[in-house]
Amino acid sequence: MAERGGDFAGDVQELEARYRQGIQRIPLALHKCEVPIIAAVNGAAIGAGFDVANMCDIRIASTKAKFGETFANLGLIPGDGGAWFMQRVIGYQKAAELTFTGRIINADEAKEMGVVLNVVDAECLMDNVMALANDIASKPTAAMRLTKRLMKMAQRTDLPDFLDICAVFQGMCHNNPEHLDAVNVMMEKLAK
Repeated sequence: MAERGGDFAGDVQELEARYRQGIQRIPLALHKCEVPIIAAVNGAAIGAGFDVANMCDIRIASTKAKFGETFANLGLIPGDGGAWFMQRVIGYQKAAELTFTGRIINADEAKEMGVVLNVVDAECLMDNVMALANDIASKPTAAMRLTKRLMKMAQRTDLPDFLDICAVFQGMCHNNPEHLDAVNVMMEKLAK
């Protein structure tokens, strides 16, 4: 970075093209992903690492995790979409404070702010994340994909339009064989 080489070399147009064709493909791909994404953070999620964590649906941190939106400390902006994602996770004011100051927070403060869902011992992190992932993966896949899509739409859709979409998606689910399978599984559990 200091030598203005590699990804940091070039004029404004070259750097713009490099961002669009490079790192900015990550937030676009993660935003389009129709399955839940869980981040397991077991160390420093600083700068772009923090932004990628915020692109995920759920974040679980170990006690060793640290988070920082540190671009301002280097005279940069979060060019990978971090400013868009973080305020949707924790709200504008908290995101602004972290972004404007470049302050690094530990896992407990991240949980308190709503950055992470849970903080666990480092030795338990992957077991905890895999248990959550397996629970989510055990749900009917079509309904899960539509649910994630609905949750993303809710952020940008007026309620009457959102409810219209819900009605269509619910009709799709009612007519999916996975729905009847899930109902039968639940009935079997209740019968026991």
